[in-house]
Amino acid sequence: MHRYRSHTCGALRDSHIDQTVRLSGWCHRIRDHGGVLFIDLRDHYGLTQCVADPDSPAFALAEKLRSEWVVRIDGKARRRPAGTENPELPTGNVELYVTEIEVLGPAAELPLPVFGEQEYPEDIRLKYRFLDLRRESLHQNIMTRGAIVDSMRRRMKEQGFFEFQTPILTASSPEGARDFLVPSRIHPGKFYALPQAPQQYKQLLMMSGFDRYFQIAPCFRDEDPRADRLPGEFYQLDLEMSFVEQDDVFAAVEPVITGVFEEFAKGKPVTRNWPRIPFADAVRKYGTDKPDLRNPLLMQDVSEHFRGSGFKVFARMLEDSKNQVWAIPGPGGGSRAFCDRMNSWAQGEGQPGLGYIMWREEEDKSISGAGPLANNIGPERTEAVRVQLGLKVGDAAFFVAGDPAKFWKFAGLARTRLGEELNLIDKDRFELAWIVDFPMYEYNEEDKKVDFSHNPFSMPQGGLDALNTQDPLTINAFQYDITCNGYEIASGGIRNHRPEAMVKAFEIAGYGETEVVERFGGMYRAFQYGAPPHGGMAAGVDRIVMLLCGTTNLREISLFPMNQQAEDLLMSAPSDVTPKQLRELHIRLNLPQD
Repeated sequence: MHRYRSHTCGALRDSHIDQTVRLSGWCHRIRDHGGVLFIDLRDHYGLTQCVADPDSPAFALAEKLRSEWVVRIDGKARRRPAGTENPELPTGNVELYVTEIEVLGPAAELPLPVFGEQEYPEDIRLKYRFLDLRRESLHQNIMTRGAIVDSMRRRMKEQGFFEFQTPILTASSPEGARDFLVPSRIHPGKFYALPQAPQQYKQLLMMSGFDRYFQIAPCFRDEDPRADRLPGEFYQLDLEMSFVEQDDVFAAVEPVITGVFEEFAKGKPVTRNWPRIPFADAVRKYGTDKPDLRNPLLMQDVSEHFRGSGFKVFARMLEDSKNQVWAIPGPGGGSRAFCDRMNSWAQGEGQPGLGYIMWREEEDKSISGAGPLANNIGPERTEAVRVQLGLKVGDAAFFVAGDPAKFWKFAGLARTRLGEELNLIDKDRFELAWIVDFPMYEYNEEDKKVDFSHNPFSMPQGGLDALNTQDPLTINAFQYDITCNGYEIASGGIRNHRPEAMVKAFEIAGYGETEVVERFGGMYRAFQYGAPPHGGMAAGVDRIVMLLCGTTNLREISLFPMNQQAEDLLMSAPSDVTPKQLRELHIRLNLPQD
């Protein structure tokens, strides 16, 4: 018999009854039922109930076992007594009568329990992540992650993509976040950067004559952590294709992502025919470029009903042509208490408030509006608002006014809040969509300059001619995102592969040709020697796994994540280095003063 096991803890079935069996694993739970000990033994594959009574030669040692001790148990498989079967377990018809126990690894007192799924402080969970990972739900999430990555790989290869590995030590690149820098010992004073994405390398692969690239790529960004992005590093399904237009990328990617979601959605409906929503429409209808389409609420422009009205606050705003009034419908929200609650929420978000109208039925069965706005604009305009929004008695509408460029994000938050508060969101489905036609540029208020709004390597719609003749802030790009349930899960574009167009695009964002050649010399040179039209995208592996595992925190689907302060509590990183290491790197510390 094998030194440690003849079977795994998830293997025993009726066919093994009366066989001599050897198992090894962790003591998941130990129960004393009137002098008879029940040991639930767990390994990676499952759990088996082991039984030791006073007649067992191993009973004395069994009494000494504690949670999470690693043991080898020999015994005889037998059928569980009638009425004690556990249909929730694959091994639920069988138990092991213990004849011998060997302690392979005793455990100290546990800093957090492995049995059960109770909440525990995050710092403890991350410091003792090896214990946390033994917990059933987290352990299963990690296995699901691996299966999802396998599924992605298989589906990409079925689509004709080939997997490549691109360098980890590279040059700094303006991907929109800070680089992690690595000092060079051989070249004093110079630094490598960890890749924020394999963007330039995958484009260079297309220049090199490879046609369809993909990679499960590690990416590194020195940015502040948040729940939907891990600090420091993350993984993406990265891909690039030659001789393609936007529709070709969509046709290749859609079946991969749809297939992965359908495979792991546990029966929840998944969008088959993805809508394509222009960025401007997404902002206008949903107040976000990553709309949750499970929320049925659509915002509408109701400016005309307030222009010249008795509600002077909005009427004066509308004297400026750039200002608008948007309405967010609130079906079922037509009570004073609910409207006041939404108004208080808006004030908590730093807004002056959230105007509203409620609709009620009068004694003569007519419908009238109520609330300060209704009183100020009068019954005719109030009714026009109701008709436009398709609302009825018991409903409400909420209003945001001013320059849409400044308020659309808040309007989107209000739409989301209303959907949640009114229980309008169907949580048991996955709604996927393309967001297309992103602006090529945006105005950076902080630096008072035009900047790239998305990926700097994307092709502007209209090409070089648009860059030369249009107001930069009116140029759209062949850029696109995939969204799902309020999250951006992928982003990409058709690339700007003409060197003169590349230089012009960066020039508009404040980069001179010399700087472009210096920072992107490899790609710039490659474009001089026959560059194919190409495009691609990158899908966030971590976010996709998070959605499919039904959690809202990436730490629940990652092996060894950092905390919110970008610290690895398990490995004590970042850490100090020795003076010798600093001397070898020609680095002297200049730490901030307390």
